[in-house]
Amino acid sequence: MTAARQKITAEARRARLGPRHLLTPGTRAKTPEAVADALVALHATDPATVHLSVAARMRTASVAELERALYEDHSLVRMLCMRRTMFVLPTALAPVADAAAARAVAVRERKNLAKVIEEQLGFDGKWFAATQEAVLTALAARGEATAAQVADDVPDLKRQIVMAEGKPYEARPRITSRFLGVLAAEGRIRRGRPLGSWASSQFRWTVAEPHPDLPVDEARTELVARYLDAFGPATTEDVKWWTGWTRTETRKALAGTDAVAVDLDEGPGHALPDQLDAPPAPEPWAALLPALDPTPMGWRHRDWYLDTDHKAELFDKTGNIGPSVWWNGRIVGGWAQRPDGETVTQVFTDVGAAARRAVDAEAARMAEFFGDVRIRPSFRTPLERRLSAQG
Repeated sequence: MTAARQKITAEARRARLGPRHLLTPGTRAKTPEAVADALVALHATDPATVHLSVAARMRTASVAELERALYEDHSLVRMLCMRRTMFVLPTALAPVADAAAARAVAVRERKNLAKVIEEQLGFDGKWFAATQEAVLTALAARGEATAAQVADDVPDLKRQIVMAEGKPYEARPRITSRFLGVLAAEGRIRRGRPLGSWASSQFRWTVAEPHPDLPVDEARTELVARYLDAFGPATTEDVKWWTGWTRTETRKALAGTDAVAVDLDEGPGHALPDQLDAPPAPEPWAALLPALDPTPMGWRHRDWYLDTDHKAELFDKTGNIGPSVWWNGRIVGGWAQRPDGETVTQVFTDVGAAARRAVDAEAARMAEFFGDVRIRPSFRTPLERRLSAQG
């Protein structure tokens, strides 16, 4: 007779969320490395997201500390990996993410670009290989360089291709960015300090140290174990969505972990053994998390922390979440930065005076972190658009 699976309630998941994701005041981190380690990887599609995700979870938010980790100590690395998404993750975990997800992404990126270059420009694989070596040589000579400087050294990168030909949004970009993106996906080069403020998306480039070569299956099992430690319990669909793997790959990786089967409100799930006991009630906590923050982007199923009535306000048309306001494990509203720098919030329901004070305090803390820097998410959501335009 099969033993009944343990039920883990949404309330228990919410109680575990704040401390595990370093969002309660007493669990905030001292370093950016501790934040990235707790969350496995920080979404980095928007450069500002990395800084704001770290700031929300540090005792003393510091741009300098994150820049130290990224550009001086290299204890954090920015790479294209799960779901063909840009992440910042601990350098020690980079070989795992590379084998588990980034290699397959890099193969597709190179194949797709090589096809476009051959069809539109007539350049074959020998040209691709020679141009790659020329880029690496140029970067080694310069130490670091912008994309424009690399293109000056390797003029073929200034060639243009046609994107979405005949469409209203047809574009004719240079191949520079896509070519450098392929080399970055393969771990040959990496992004250095940005031009301008910490919110800038214009990076300098430098040659990267290659990742150690790990077996794919072992790497996937380790990555899933890390994911469950940060985001478990979770469903198979959650893991499949977060990793970008097939269902077969996801199930094989899960089978290699110590996870046990449990019941969640969404159906069957997986939890590590230390997640079976009911967590203690955490201290009350509020947080202002940025667009694409790893916490709300950690699961495919989100009903346990977000009322379905509010999804349309917080998500764009492709499922990317905007800035969100949290109270005790649930999303209760959203926020935005206005052009004059004011950080404004809106809660959807009456959360009480204590919650409102905590949210206001977090808004003030984030406004102090922004200083003179202004941001606008790449993926605009209805509530963020409305809030940022008011005033």
